[in-house]
Amino acid sequence: MRLDARGPRAAGEVWEDYARPARWPAWSPQITGVEASADRIAAGVTGTVHGPLGLRARFAVLAVDDDARTWTWRVSVGPITAELEHGVVAVPGGTSTWLLLRAPAALALAYSPAALLALRRLVGA
Repeated sequence: MRLDARGPRAAGEVWEDYARPARWPAWSPQITGVEASADRIAAGVTGTVHGPLGLRARFAVLAVDDDARTWTWRVSVGPITAELEHGVVAVPGGTSTWLLLRAPAALALAYSPAALLALRRLVGA
């Protein structure tokens, strides 16, 4: 599943909000906190994302390309695993961001409204 959002924030600012896990709760309402093995995403960084009702999801960053402003991570809650690939692109008037969600169909459908809301908040839409 692919989700896209566009908004007025500058691409560099949007990328920095992705690149620093401590900032994720500011724009992603489904994230209440993050514990990460580093202050900035990089291949091999691991951690835990905290969500509502005590939900905890383990994650591992698989790849990051700062120049292309893309990154991929694997997120697991119990036996359920999803792979999410993100990108940030400068466009006239702001930024476009996208998410490719590779997950079981039911999970992708259930998660997509919250993910789209987060993407819109990230770009300031």
